[in-house]
Amino acid sequence: MKEMRMGIIESKFADLIWQYEPITTSELIKLCEREFDWKRTTTYTVLKRLSERGIFQNKDKIVTSLISREEFYSLQSEKFVEETFSGSLPAFLAAFTARKKLNAKEVEEIRRLIEPYDK
Repeated sequence: MKEMRMGIIESKFADLIWQYEPITTSELIKLCEREFDWKRTTTYTVLKRLSERGIFQNKDKIVTSLISREEFYSLQSEKFVEETFSGSLPAFLAAFTARKKLNAKEVEEIRRLIEPYDK
């Protein structure tokens, strides 16, 4: 599988595509000109880069995603936990909560998420 990663600007660009897809390349160019003050060539360059990574496709001047926003960020989260905490979610949570205390609502939300696996 190709490396699926994005920088900050690429992420903002991707969010536009996910929000408006399917979108024509001409609409995307206008949107990027308005949102980022980009020229047409910049839009095409970034789109090509993300398409080569298997995130988007530009077919017949229509841009669509090959992976959803949720799937992409889920993969990124898994990769981060794997690389940084040897795949240990408890180690990640321990490190995360060492400086940021969870409120009651967050704790309850985490409980709801893991409850189905506690069988």
